[in-house]
Amino acid sequence: MGKDVYESPLASRYASKYMLRLFSADTRYTTWRRLWVALARAEHALGLPVTEEQVMELEEHVSDIDYEEAEKREKEVRHDVMAHIYAFGKAAPGAAGIIHLGATSCYVTDNADIIIYRDAMKYIRYELTGVIKMLADFSLRYKDMPTPGYTHYQPAQPVTVGKRATLWLQDFVTDLEELEFTMGRLKMLGCRGTTGTEASFMELFGGDGAKVDTMNAMICGEFGFDGVFDVCGQTYPRKTDSLIMNTLSGIAQSAYKFANDIRLLQHDRQIEEPFEDSQIGSSAMAYKRNPVRCERICSLARYIVSDAMNAQATASAQWLERTLDDSANRRISLPEAFLCADAVLRLVMSVTGGLKVNEKIIAKAVTEHMPFIATENLLMEAVKRGGDRQKVHEIIRRASMEATAELKEGREPDLIRELAANPEFGMTEEEMKALLRPELFTGRCAEQVEKYVEKLAPAIARYGEFESDFGKEAEKGMQV
Repeated sequence: MGKDVYESPLASRYASKYMLRLFSADTRYTTWRRLWVALARAEHALGLPVTEEQVMELEEHVSDIDYEEAEKREKEVRHDVMAHIYAFGKAAPGAAGIIHLGATSCYVTDNADIIIYRDAMKYIRYELTGVIKMLADFSLRYKDMPTPGYTHYQPAQPVTVGKRATLWLQDFVTDLEELEFTMGRLKMLGCRGTTGTEASFMELFGGDGAKVDTMNAMICGEFGFDGVFDVCGQTYPRKTDSLIMNTLSGIAQSAYKFANDIRLLQHDRQIEEPFEDSQIGSSAMAYKRNPVRCERICSLARYIVSDAMNAQATASAQWLERTLDDSANRRISLPEAFLCADAVLRLVMSVTGGLKVNEKIIAKAVTEHMPFIATENLLMEAVKRGGDRQKVHEIIRRASMEATAELKEGREPDLIRELAANPEFGMTEEEMKALLRPELFTGRCAEQVEKYVEKLAPAIARYGEFESDFGKEAEKGMQV
C-alpha cells in the first residue's frame, strides 16, 4: 500500500504482528473455507449426498484463495459470501455443487468471527498474565519502601511503592478473571438456518433433529468449542459482542489508571517510565523526559472505552431474527478494539519492565511530608500521655496552618519544634522525632503485598504455559 492511501495507525504503529495476522483478510477467508470443509465433512458422515472425494478436494484448496477472482465476482453479485463460494468452487470444481449446502451466509461470517475473537482473547490473556507477573515481581521488590500516599493528590499517610503497585495489579487480575469468564461463555453459532430454526437441515435430514445436533457438534469439535448457543436468530446473539467489548474496555480502564498514576509520579520524579539513551523528549525543550509511553497507553485506552459503546448500541438495535445494520460497524469496531487492547498491553509490559524508581527522591518527599502526616499519630500519643484531645487537635491545627503558610512563602518551617514549644502538647521534640520513622506509618503494606502476590501464584505460573504457545509471537524486542 502506497503512502497516498490511508492506513490505520493500529496496523502501522501499534499492534503486534500476531494480532494483525489474526485479523487479516486471509485469516478470515481461510477460516470461511475451513468452515465449509467442516460442514461438508459432517454432512458426508451423516449420509447427505456429499462424497469423501469432494471433502478431500475442498480440504486441498483451503489456502489457495484467488482474491482477484473473488473480488471480480463480488463486484458483479454484490455479496461477499457468494463471491467466495464461487471462487472456492472454481478452485475445487468437483465439489462446487455441495459447498454451503443448507447454510446461510452467517454460517461462515459469524462462526469465523467467533473463532477469531476466541483466538484473539487467548493472546490477550497471554499478554495480560505477562503484565500480572511483571507487576507482581515489582510489588514484591518494593514492598517495604515507604512513599508518600496521596488522597485527592494531596499528601496523606505513607504507603509503600510495592503496595501502590498492588492496586494496579489487582485491577489487571480482575480483568483476567473477567476475560476468562467471557471466554468460558463463548459458543459457536453452528449451522442454524435463516432464522435460527434449523428448518433447512430438518428438510435435508428428513426431520431427524438428532442428526442436526450431531452435525453442529461435529463442526464445533473441529474448532475447539463445546457447543452452539442454545437459541439464536440468523446470527449469534450480538449481546456476545457487547460482553467481549466490555471485557476489553475493563482492561483499558486498568491500563489507563496504571499509566495515569505513573504520569503523576513522573511529574514528581519519584517513578519514571523507561527512557532510551538516544530518546528525544521534546523537539523544543531538550531537557524533557516526557512520559510518552504512558501517555500513549492513556490515549489508546480511551479509544477502547469509547469503542465499546458500539457493541452496546448494536446489541440494543437488532431487529427480531436479523438485521444488517450490525455488519459494517462490527467489521471495524471489534477488530480495532482487539488490536488496540493488544497495543495497550504491550505498552504496559514495556513500561512495567523498565520502571525507574528514584529512591532518594522518594525518601526526600517522605521526609518533607512526614511531620504533617504524623500529626494524627502524635495526637494519639499526646492524649495517651494525659492531654486533652480537643486542645491538642487545635494546637496541631494552628501550627500546621502556620507551617503551610511558611512553605508558601518559600521558607522551611519546623512543625515539630513548634508543637514541642507548646507545654499543653506534653511531648518533647526528641520524643516526637522518635515517632517519625516512615516505616512506622505504612501499616501492613508489606504483609498485604506478600499475601496478595502469594494468592496469585497459580495465575502467574500459567504465564509460562501461555508463553510456550505465544512466546515466539510476542515480539518483545519490538519498539513500542
